Amino acid sequence: MERSRQIIIAGAGIAGLTAALCFSARGYAVRLYERAETLSEVGAGLQVPPNASRILDRLGVLDRLRPAAVRPESLVLRRAKGMAGITRLPLGDAAEARWGAPYLVTHRADLQSALLTAVRHDPDITLVTGATVNDHATHAQGVTVSVTHDGRIEHVHGCLLIGADGVWSQLRGQVDGAAQSRFTGHVAWRTTLPADAELAQELANILPRDRVTAFMNPDIHLIAYPVRTGRAINLVALMRGEDYGQKWEARPGSAAFLSAMEAASPQMGRLAREAGPWVAWALHAVGDGAWQDGRAVALIGDAAHATTPFAAQGAALAIEDAAALARAMEASRGDPAKALPLWEKVRKPRAAAVVRRGAFNHFVWHARGPIALGRDMVLKLRKPEALMADFDWLYGYDAEAAVRG
Repeated sequence: MERSRQIIIAGAGIAGLTAALCFSARGYAVRLYERAETLSEVGAGLQVPPNASRILDRLGVLDRLRPAAVRPESLVLRRAKGMAGITRLPLGDAAEARWGAPYLVTHRADLQSALLTAVRHDPDITLVTGATVNDHATHAQGVTVSVTHDGRIEHVHGCLLIGADGVWSQLRGQVDGAAQSRFTGHVAWRTTLPADAELAQELANILPRDRVTAFMNPDIHLIAYPVRTGRAINLVALMRGEDYGQKWEARPGSAAFLSAMEAASPQMGRLAREAGPWVAWALHAVGDGAWQDGRAVALIGDAAHATTPFAAQGAALAIEDAAALARAMEASRGDPAKALPLWEKVRKPRAAAVVRRGAFNHFVWHARGPIALGRDMVLKLRKPEALMADFDWLYGYDAEAAVRG
């Protein structure tokens, strides 16, 4: 029996949708299963840096995303107390010229919509919602997957099964040596503020619609940027907190959250009180473990390596994973036993480097006392060219080119 040319994917979030498009572009038939009956995306804004947008461009998705996204002109770091500007990283034209692809900010639902539209227009991709991937068996011809759909159990054959089912992945538990998710001790508080709201107008000097702004503070930091073509401002505050479990939860703002925002600055205090509703998300991470079984199963995105958002690379890493895996299969002539170790060998160091960058950002943004003063002095002395050079390894990365057969 010949090896199947079908790819089976569990999970139709950003990772799964991207993987479906990447494999279809290389001539594979794809069956994409999603547990939910309808695809609706929780969350708010996300950043699409050049290392991700270059892949979306190759897939024909970038042109679908651009009308809803914003291309910020810069990233500005401010000290929350007093709102002093510390440094500015050029983006916009400068980013596109240097890294060969745009830096965009968008609403998560808009990115998912752009991907989903491309998937639905692709005749080689079959999307099945309301379907649960149960278990699987690998064999010489690939993998057979048990799927529950419409009350019936189906057995689907493919050459590769991809787990793109998120931080609480069920498929991860079926991969020997895979790590488990754990609470990081951090909570993200999110909301979107209409750009024409009175509060947004009154704080327009610190919430401009043409940039990403990070407000640094020892106990809580706030990220703000425009989404929905600039019609709304995405706000996300990150701090230590309790584990709220496996869900987004709209809350009026806990006493600890309100206190931290008030202490950071009067402006952040106003946002905590008057913007909203704020949604709390307990941040879970997946530690170092196996991402593939060496035969016919791979984990991508948060299912493999969920981490904190301090590097703003969660969606980008998922997109990179998908593109690199499809390239590895191509380089290995469709043999998963060769492709999976090759892919993991390339992707693990990359993800680890991004995690280290996130930890560094957290240290820098939450510095206090003399360390914060030193941080401000060093950053103010750095020229824009030097700042951009610091990100060449991150934003200039080409996930497909990194895979050598």
